[in-house]
Amino acid sequence: MLIKNCRILIDGKEEITDILIADGKIIEIAPNIVGNVEILDAEGKLVIPGIIDAHCHMRDPGLTQKEDFMTGSMACAKGGVTTFIDMPNTVPAVITSKILKDKKNMMVGKSYVDYGFNFGGSRNDNSEEIKKIVDEVASTKIFLNMSTGDMLITENQTIENIFKESKIVSVHAEEEMVAKALELCEKYDKPLYLCHLSKASEAKMLREAKARGLKVFGEVTPHHLFLNEDDVKSSERNTMLLRMKPELKSKEDNEELWRALADGTIDTIGTDHAPHLIEEKLAKLTFGIPGIENSLEMMLRGVDEGKISLKRLIEVMCENPAKIFKIENKGKIEVGYDADLVIVDREDKSPIKDETVISKASWTPYESFNKGGSVFATLLRGQIIYLNKQFYGKYGREIKYYE
Repeated sequence: MLIKNCRILIDGKEEITDILIADGKIIEIAPNIVGNVEILDAEGKLVIPGIIDAHCHMRDPGLTQKEDFMTGSMACAKGGVTTFIDMPNTVPAVITSKILKDKKNMMVGKSYVDYGFNFGGSRNDNSEEIKKIVDEVASTKIFLNMSTGDMLITENQTIENIFKESKIVSVHAEEEMVAKALELCEKYDKPLYLCHLSKASEAKMLREAKARGLKVFGEVTPHHLFLNEDDVKSSERNTMLLRMKPELKSKEDNEELWRALADGTIDTIGTDHAPHLIEEKLAKLTFGIPGIENSLEMMLRGVDEGKISLKRLIEVMCENPAKIFKIENKGKIEVGYDADLVIVDREDKSPIKDETVISKASWTPYESFNKGGSVFATLLRGQIIYLNKQFYGKYGREIKYYE
């Protein structure tokens, strides 16, 4: 495959060049490459590395009326996400090595994009299970605030045992629980990934922890950047739809989270894609929203609004997740890397609409927001998986991690 006339970011500047791909890898980046291969003309459109979303709930197995690996991965491809990492609170919850193995086997051949798994910490102290699978997963996820089933952990010794045995710990922690997670990060010298920060005070704690030299990383969702409690109150419908954990906060929190993202305090964008059918959301208070197929469109809107540079967007959506979770050959447009590429139509500023949603949820929290651009094509290891609103081939496979 030869992709002609790509506008890519090189040393912070946009340049037109070609990208030659062989055996799933980028083998040459240069202008005017000639080769007797299949050609895809990007026609001067922006090309970025495939997005890595380290925080998704694909609902598979056990909750597949809401989403499954196939439909969720289609939403990924449409949104330019070429790798996602699935969370463990499915049915059954992924808290034993056997359940993890069974889930991995179930998902083979179902996904349009590459994927990985987080393991779940259990209130019953499954640290011995973590020892068995520590190198097979991106991280161990601990819920320190409200969750479901037996995944909310309150016993200090259990939390500490899980920290000790994990290679990296991802936490659902809010406010004072962020402080607790940071204490354990320092005590055990263990990398910590703070999921979905939602408050200015949490960003401040992260900034101070980094200044002390802790191995800590922060994530923010697009919905905690673009939406706030005023949106929840704006209509009876939104009072039901725009509900998730952590809940939306104030406009001032939005602004501080944007600052922390831009200045390097917050490291990644994760969607916390947690779809429920719209009928479920409107029938009773249900926490969780979809968002993976609109994340790039919304973050490019942030570029247009001057809240984040394109260079920084690529860092937080592509490069940093690969570095933090040590994912092999992902996150950059460089020779030797997987040819996971997204061709973006930056001219498309049309409004986001529910009727275009691919996810089983069939709705978006960003209804009527104008995009900052749309995905024209998504390639996974050089294979076209999405092009001009059409889907091609379930080529996704499980990612690998380096030491």
